[in-house]
Amino acid sequence: MTKISEKDEDRLDEIFNLQKGLSTMMKLDRYPKDVEGRISALCTAIIHEAVELQRTTNWKWWKIPTEFNESDAREELIDIWHFVVQASLELNLEPDDIVEEYKKKNEINRERQRNGY
Repeated sequence: MTKISEKDEDRLDEIFNLQKGLSTMMKLDRYPKDVEGRISALCTAIIHEAVELQRTTNWKWWKIPTEFNESDAREELIDIWHFVVQASLELNLEPDDIVEEYKKKNEINRERQRNGY
């Protein structure tokens, strides 16, 4: 299993702290009041941002391809990260929890690959 360094964990802490700070600046009167509602809203945002990321690619095989704009794709991916981190916060997951949950799921996925999943 890949070891996540302390430096990487510090970076994840930094991202979470930045997101917490951003959340305190937002007008949240339309944000759902319950955790389930907030998770549902964040899922919707993640889906829409994923579509925006997909639109940066040449997925339409019937169209003449255009040059891939990696900068635009990165921006859309970071938008997804914002919502994923916020969802993590809504579920009371801190960076250490994320690392541990990731390790567990990563091992399950590795076992699946070893077994022809």
